[in-house]
Amino acid sequence: MGMMQEFKAFAVKGNVVDLAVAVIIGGAFGKIVDSLVQDIIMPIVGKIFGGLDFSNYYLPLNNQDISLTLVEAKKLGAVFAYGSFITILINFLILAFIIFQMVRILSKLKKSEPPAEAAATPEEVVLLREIRDALKK
Repeated sequence: MGMMQEFKAFAVKGNVVDLAVAVIIGGAFGKIVDSLVQDIIMPIVGKIFGGLDFSNYYLPLNNQDISLTLVEAKKLGAVFAYGSFITILINFLILAFIIFQMVRILSKLKKSEPPAEAAATPEEVVLLREIRDALKK
C-alpha cells in the first residue's frame, strides 16, 4: 500500500501535472505547425522548385521510373526521399524557433518582475541583536 501512496503523491505533484499539460499542448501545437508547413509553406516552396509537391521529391535507388509518386516508388523498392526529409526538417526548425521565442519571452518576464521584498526582521531579533552588540561593548 505504501508504494501506491508514493505514486499518488508523485503523480499529484505540480511538476508532473504541468508536464502532462505541456505534452498535450505540445502535441496539438505540433499538429498546427505540421499543417502550416505541409499546407501553406511547402506548396509555395514546391511552386518555386517546379510546381510539384515537394514532399514527393526523391531519387530512385531500384531503377524506379522517376514519374511515379513517392508512395508508388517506395512499393517498388528503396528510394532516397529527400523532399520528405526537407519538409520534416523545415517543420522542426519552425517549431524549434517558436519554442525558443516562447522561452525567451518567459525569461524576460521573469527578469522584469521586481524581486520580492525581504521580510521585515522580527522585533525580538532586533532587540536580541541590540543586546548582543551592547554586551560586546
